Amino acid sequence: MNGKSPQESHTIMNELVLPNDTNTLNNLMGGRLLHWMDIAAAISAQKHCNRIVVTASVDNVSFKKPIKLGDVITIEAKVSRAFNTSVEVRLDVWAQNIPSGSKVKSNEAYYTFVALDSNGCTIPVPELIPETEEDMILYEGALRRRQLRLILGGKMKPNDATELKALFFGNEA
Repeated sequence: MNGKSPQESHTIMNELVLPNDTNTLNNLMGGRLLHWMDIAAAISAQKHCNRIVVTASVDNVSFKKPIKLGDVITIEAKVSRAFNTSVEVRLDVWAQNIPSGSKVKSNEAYYTFVALDSNGCTIPVPELIPETEEDMILYEGALRRRQLRLILGGKMKPNDATELKALFFGNEA
């Protein structure tokens, strides 16, 4: 199975925030943004895997800036690391107010997807080959993020999280 670069999975999705997307303060509803982010991330994961993928987890999503009615949302998604049958996708969300010309980063997150075959069974995914310095930073941090997700999900014991322990205890872990 050949490796792929993060650029091969890069996805950019734009959405216009309409009245049906907002709450009573004319801000984009968080659930709507999470829905759009899930779509963009799934497209990116499918490009990398060449398979159907399903969402396995969503990391902490912080809402840094409100997104207003009429703003244009740009969601950038790309695979940051591939594991055996799963991929981690990094998302950055930008909100642009076209009349004022302002553009701010409003959100970022990591989503994890699992690749499935036609019977719904997990299937190996191509490896990811980081190319840029930013790709390498995201790639190297992915194992720590994965171990944290597994601990929080009850699928790994903290003592087994060697990458996380190394952050706090150095090489003595």
